[in-house]
Amino acid sequence: MKPIINLLFEAKMLKDIPRAGFSFLGAGNESIAAHSFATAFIGYVMSNMVTGIDAQRLISMCLVHDLPEARIGDQNYVNKQYVRPDEAQAVADATRDLPFGMDLAGLIDEFNCQSTLEAQFAHDADQLAFILDLKAVADIGIKTPHKWLPVVIRRLKTETGKKLAQEILQTEWDGWWRDSYYE
Repeated sequence: MKPIINLLFEAKMLKDIPRAGFSFLGAGNESIAAHSFATAFIGYVMSNMVTGIDAQRLISMCLVHDLPEARIGDQNYVNKQYVRPDEAQAVADATRDLPFGMDLAGLIDEFNCQSTLEAQFAHDADQLAFILDLKAVADIGIKTPHKWLPVVIRRLKTETGKKLAQEILQTEWDGWWRDSYYE
């Protein structure tokens, strides 16, 4: 049981580690855990939009894709030019004594390789979570996201991901509740 409890404490750390890229955006903030939740929820939605996909595998990949960041931190694009964290070692150390460690490590590796349909959808869910953040910040008047959005949108791999991104860009971030707001 101890290795499992240690993993739970390790995953809990993601609630306290901020995503690093927001400092370059100039607005917004988010923990790695909040990002992982958004990614997993988008994966759940995508798994209901597409047939022939292993929903549990997709959602699981979305949920754990950033687990290594509990050990290596979140590296932004500038950091990545100078620092090379050993993610494989972080995953190996985190999963070594777990009865399901090979499965967990396999999910993270599959996400990183993006060779399966589920991994490609998980990748797109990860990017769509960021696109939602960028759109919400842009809608309140911050200009920086307009420089970032085209780059992030180009990363999308699936047609479903691309369609969702286009709809996100055409939807106001607060429209979901304002449509029924009465004074």
